[in-house]
Amino acid sequence: MTATEDTALKLDPEEARRVRQERLERIGKWVLPLAIIVLAIWLWDRICVWNEIPQYILPRPGVVLQTLHDDAGLLSSSLLVTLRITFLSLLLAVIGGVGLAVLFAQSKWVEMSFFPFAIVLQVTPIVAIFPLINIYINNQTTKLLLCAWIVAFFPILSNTTLGLNSVDRNLRDLFKLNGATRWQQLRYLRLPAAMPYFLGGLKIAGGLSLIGAVVAEFVAGAQGQSSGLASRIIEAGYRLNAPRLFAALILISLTGILIFLVLSLVSHLILRRWHESALKQER
Repeated sequence: MTATEDTALKLDPEEARRVRQERLERIGKWVLPLAIIVLAIWLWDRICVWNEIPQYILPRPGVVLQTLHDDAGLLSSSLLVTLRITFLSLLLAVIGGVGLAVLFAQSKWVEMSFFPFAIVLQVTPIVAIFPLINIYINNQTTKLLLCAWIVAFFPILSNTTLGLNSVDRNLRDLFKLNGATRWQQLRYLRLPAAMPYFLGGLKIAGGLSLIGAVVAEFVAGAQGQSSGLASRIIEAGYRLNAPRLFAALILISLTGILIFLVLSLVSHLILRRWHESALKQER
């Protein structure tokens, strides 16, 4: 009898059922999405074959993969341009969002005065703002960076402000009773309490910064060898080069997934030893 079987015999039926359910969930979390993806790709290929759809309208998956290989140099250089705008805008969003959130937490008057302007930036479509940016800014990279920053900025500001204002009142009173200064309360109480909120906003902002970079390239009409993936999509659309268009879309999607996974891993590594959301995953 193996150790696993011996352990299973010691468990009561309800506990054994729970263990089996958790095991199935762990397996299904990976198997089910992969199965759906494989089925979707197979259906995509069969639809192209059954309906004899021309390649310039809907290419088969194999053709798209071949294009990814053949145009790897062009697409990878464009991907690097898009990633540069994405990560720079995310960095600026983190600096600006956290800095303003700390300022808002220190003064309610400042929050009431300036938070509405952040909401205005969030709810106004970037395609409506860009004509103004295009008038006032000459540098193309700065235009793209500003557009992507506007899109990614608000989730970090909003989540971090919420976290800083969600500190337990009893702990806040305890710090005050012990004579803690506002800086000490911020450093040792409010910032650690806001960390899960900030990391949640960071995961959202990571994807939004990529979306902002791509949308900015679309509305800016950036072209040339130093342009990003959005320009490759526009160019492929004009030339009816559907395989390259799909290849660029796949690269953008995979990049977004990778950014989310990396930020989720960072969040888990930071929170795993002390926050309840990560501790549950450790069990």
